[in-house]
Amino acid sequence: MRDQQYGTGEEGVKKPLNAFLGEVFLAREGETKLVSEQVSHHPPVTACYLFNDEVGIRAEGYACQETSMRTSGVLVKQIGHAILHLDKYDEDYLIPLPDVKVKGLLTGTPYPELEGTYHIIASSGFVAEIDFSGKGLLKGKKNSVDAVLFKEGNREQPLYTVEGQWSEEMRVHKGGEKGEVIETINVNTLETQPLQVENLEKQDDWESGKAWAGVIAALNAGDMQRTVDEKSKIEEAQREMRKLEEEKGVKWEPLFFTKIHDHRDPVLEGLALEPVKEALFSERSGMWKFNLEKWKSSVQKPFHGSLKPNVGKIE
Repeated sequence: MRDQQYGTGEEGVKKPLNAFLGEVFLAREGETKLVSEQVSHHPPVTACYLFNDEVGIRAEGYACQETSMRTSGVLVKQIGHAILHLDKYDEDYLIPLPDVKVKGLLTGTPYPELEGTYHIIASSGFVAEIDFSGKGLLKGKKNSVDAVLFKEGNREQPLYTVEGQWSEEMRVHKGGEKGEVIETINVNTLETQPLQVENLEKQDDWESGKAWAGVIAALNAGDMQRTVDEKSKIEEAQREMRKLEEEKGVKWEPLFFTKIHDHRDPVLEGLALEPVKEALFSERSGMWKFNLEKWKSSVQKPFHGSLKPNVGKIE
């Protein structure tokens, strides 16, 4: 979080890379591909689609953040969800988005912590109940997690339990928490593969790397004034676009995602338990689904013709 901030003297601390409406991030790792798009600005909603056709795995979801101040820090409530599908087992998994609390503001060292209890629900009838907690004044550890896996309706007889810190080490027990430890996971030793993106010259003007190239170059050079100026170009252009859209009576249309206004999704309806449904979406954010047909056939570069994100002009 600190890496995405910069100081501007009397203006205080700002966040230079603030997603704009229509921003697209495309990446891949091997045959796994990621499509992410900022589909709404008020409220801010980011929609994503992750897939690997070779192994038959796909996931889609969206997130809308609502921020509020609390005595213990800043609470970022995440509205939205993801659905993961595995072709091999013909299974779906409903994954909610945990809320984030930003602590340490008074000490000048802000850090995020997940909090709350969430359920990952599988179409096979299994449920993972995950409880996130953090460090309090007198007890607890940062980024703590406790989880149980059980057959739906049989919460008191868990098949597995997990406890530890999601940012450090977690232990998997067979059965209850005092059961045999069958695996220890240290996330710091896990290998990760970097995402690959197109070179800047091959990116569309609306892709993140190219759109923010000026801001990133200024940040790398340590030029704070140029950082502000480059960011302002995009912000002012976006405000002008919204004004022109309103005058012309046109509405911004996302490239790869479609908004479902009535929240009707047969997969979601089959997975969500009643107490879980309320936190998965809101009328303000809507529900967003990936449009596979547009991805495969109808969307070509340049994504928006001659329209650029840092030029407030609509043909």
